[in-house]
Amino acid sequence: MLAAHADRERTVDVLRAGFAEGRLQQVEFERRVARAYEARTVGELSLIVADLPQGPVAAQPSVPQSHGYPTQIPRTFLAAPPPTNGKAVASMVCGILTTMTMGATGIPAVILGHSARAEIRRTGEGGDGFAMAGLVLGWLSVAGWAVFLAVLLLAAVASH
Repeated sequence: MLAAHADRERTVDVLRAGFAEGRLQQVEFERRVARAYEARTVGELSLIVADLPQGPVAAQPSVPQSHGYPTQIPRTFLAAPPPTNGKAVASMVCGILTTMTMGATGIPAVILGHSARAEIRRTGEGGDGFAMAGLVLGWLSVAGWAVFLAVLLLAAVASH
């Protein structure tokens, strides 16, 4: 993928941060800045910042390999994902725990799931899938208890 001027500027910003933090010496910083402005592809730019903290991470989208350059795009060029809502995670955990607590965490899973989905819609956070999983498991637990209690009630009425 060909690099745009904005890509080069972001790479130079990463280099400036690395230099300011003492990760690069003056000569190395100047050499890398020159290479960044001469780079033609995003792959070349990723090589320049690969050893800096804002460089590539393990799981990234890839681009077609060309001219022997790596296929990874550095995190600098990617948008950060939104944070995951804590209540959504708690809802999913409570939903999973319904199997081990005999349904005792079903109601908290439902309450946390509904609360998390409202917050996610309002704030744009991630975790809607976690909240939905907690809701489904929580409601299954509540329904299971309702059926169990209905059967017990019918058995008690039938025995009298």
